[in-house]
Amino acid sequence: MTAVRTPRVIFAVSAVLYLCVGVLLTAGRGYLGGDALSRVAATQAAILSRDPHLSAIGFVFTPLTSLAQLPFVAFAQWSAGITRWGLSGVLMTSLFMAGAVVMVWGIGGDRGAPQWLRIVITLVFALNPMVVFYGGNGMSEALFLFCLCWAARRLMRWVRTDGVHDLVATGIALGLGYLTRYDALAPAMGAAVLVFGLSYYRRRAADHRFAGAAMDLVLVTAPVVLAFVVWAGTSWLITGQAFQQFTSQYGNSAILTQSGAGGPGNPIAAMQYSLGAMLILAPLLPLLIPITGALGIRRRDWQVAVPMLLFGSVLAFQMLSYAMGSTFAFLRFYIAAIPLAAILALLIAPAHGFPPTKRAGQYEDREPAAPLIASRAWRPLAGAALAAVLLIAALPVTVLGMNNQLMAVQEYSLEAVLFPNPDNVSAKYNDEVRIAATFRTERRLAEYLDALDLPRGAVVMDTVYGFAVLVASEKPDRFVIPSDRDFVRVLNRPLDRGVKYILAVPNSGRGTSDAVNRRYPSMYENGAQIATLELEIPNDGAGQPDWRLYRVIGS
Repeated sequence: MTAVRTPRVIFAVSAVLYLCVGVLLTAGRGYLGGDALSRVAATQAAILSRDPHLSAIGFVFTPLTSLAQLPFVAFAQWSAGITRWGLSGVLMTSLFMAGAVVMVWGIGGDRGAPQWLRIVITLVFALNPMVVFYGGNGMSEALFLFCLCWAARRLMRWVRTDGVHDLVATGIALGLGYLTRYDALAPAMGAAVLVFGLSYYRRRAADHRFAGAAMDLVLVTAPVVLAFVVWAGTSWLITGQAFQQFTSQYGNSAILTQSGAGGPGNPIAAMQYSLGAMLILAPLLPLLIPITGALGIRRRDWQVAVPMLLFGSVLAFQMLSYAMGSTFAFLRFYIAAIPLAAILALLIAPAHGFPPTKRAGQYEDREPAAPLIASRAWRPLAGAALAAVLLIAALPVTVLGMNNQLMAVQEYSLEAVLFPNPDNVSAKYNDEVRIAATFRTERRLAEYLDALDLPRGAVVMDTVYGFAVLVASEKPDRFVIPSDRDFVRVLNRPLDRGVKYILAVPNSGRGTSDAVNRRYPSMYENGAQIATLELEIPNDGAGQPDWRLYRVIGS
């Protein structure tokens, strides 16, 4: 198999694997993630809603996860299952997670690692249960990991080639990473420190030392700064808020307050959870970090610093965020530990050859600074082989951790999805079944409303909880939602605007941010004197409200 063809085969096989797993979980077993469906709803609102416009994707979360689904969601007008089962997100994540697998393979090739080592490490990464799960569930992890792995690969190349193309590609990858998750600011800062420091060091005998290092710094940070400024500026121009993630009633900070989710009891408890999550996902990190760090110092191999700074900064950012009580205790937030362990295992073997580059820079490093003694050349390869074997042996640790109710609140219900056991009456299994049933009620509610054959704009609801109803409907233009530019006018005078029904949720918890409740605080209890109760829908999903469908008086 040729060197050009191999990455394509790896990409195709990985993408098919993740796509099959995703379709099995979503359309096959009805297991859908809330964050994934909300991104589908945002994309659907941009092109298939009653008032389609691009800014309907919203500004609470960065836009790339939704924008990447636009080509797939466009087909939902002919096949509603694309949005109903979140298949547009499944398609998106399967492609980008397969791209991350190719990047891990490419890092081994750039290093000149032995073929057997590249194959084993790539397989261990691709088949990690967390990677497989998030490669097919429509969330942002796949796209974020792809951007991180891409940035790590090109920055590791730059360390050897000093090529401007590699530096620019690194900046673009980090810029796209920021448009995927705000976490990308942390690795962007790490990359900036490394690039400026190494560039300044290389020019120690050259004139204009600071200017040259500053230029390299600009090349790697400009795309991130541009993404930051454009996204914040666009949000401010359209909504009046530059950072809705932190100021909006729909942002994470507001969700934590509304849901009453308590943060860690103290910084020590937060650190314990964070370290435990990383050990579940990458049990070998406590060994790989000091070993590769020592080998990098001994060989004067600056490439070792790249994954430690990029992936390590993401993990440190998550630890700090959780300790400050500004984010949730989710195992997936520490998924960067998985590619970090895989890349560090590749780095145990010494670099051979020279990575491909379009144009090497003045300070290229074609020869290892400290070549190994021939009689000891087998040692690092033996160490790499041992690390590969231990990575394989550690996979069951991740499987067990994902089944832990305390550590993996979003993943442990997979047991009930993949291995249903009606005879199991334990509290844990019943909780898993309820989580697996999340959004089933919303799909039935959408089917009921579709059967009424309502006209366009006949139902008003907020998408705080209603996004699952919206994506499950065959006619999303029947709903008036907050992204519609006339939503406030319609909500203020529903009868005059042709509204027949209002979907209401309890005015408590996250329901306090629901626009219907904010305009009509007693809507859920008594119809706020503008509507009569048509239907009450108890919810059988975890964390979802009981719905009430009110008919507007006079409609």
